[in-house]
Amino acid sequence: MMTLDGIRKAYGARTVLDSVSLSLAPGRVVALVGPNGSGKTTLIKLLLGLARPDAGRLLLDGVPCDAEGAYRARIGYAPQAPRYPEHLAVGEVVAMLRALRPGAAVDESLIDDFGLRGEWATPVGTLSGGWRQKVAIACAFLFLPDLLILDEPTAGLDPIASGLLKSHLRAARAAGRTILISSHILVELEELADDVAFLCAGRLRFAGPVDALLRETGTRRLEPAVAALLRGLRIA
Repeated sequence: MMTLDGIRKAYGARTVLDSVSLSLAPGRVVALVGPNGSGKTTLIKLLLGLARPDAGRLLLDGVPCDAEGAYRARIGYAPQAPRYPEHLAVGEVVAMLRALRPGAAVDESLIDDFGLRGEWATPVGTLSGGWRQKVAIACAFLFLPDLLILDEPTAGLDPIASGLLKSHLRAARAAGRTILISSHILVELEELADDVAFLCAGRLRFAGPVDALLRETGTRRLEPAVAALLRGLRIA
């Protein structure tokens, strides 16, 4: 679905991503993991068209993603710290997004499941962090995107909302959509992830199925497997 081919990105003298090649396949949940400063945020910005690579290519279904960014209509994104005009009510935020894509098919099931109708007239500036997170996630799902990118999606959610999100993610995967989740909460990821992309110091150190990572590290769970990779890199 989405492919990064030899991506390099630098800010001044600092190389943030170095020769990163990664394929995000349909019907798979990919866990994007790595220590702070590993390049995860920059990789997400590149996928979203918010930054351009210095070298390499981004391809969607084999077609290069151009600078005009029309491909972004096929992406849904929920940031770690969502920001909206604080005077707008929840319903106005959703209406604004729908107005930007007139005629597009929508899925409002997460709006209903999260109980956002009850906050429809509430200005987003008065919402707690958890409720803002619900708004961002529901909006990410809104236009039935082919690629979902979620950055620390469960960090501000209560257990019920977290369970609802996981259910919707499983349904999206079953429908053949591609899902990329960046998170430090590896216990949450191992419930969902099919594949792992492990970045460290701007380089992709592992990319493949979770089962392959567990075999390679001789572990049974994702968290100790990633820790083993990191320890090995530090030893090296």
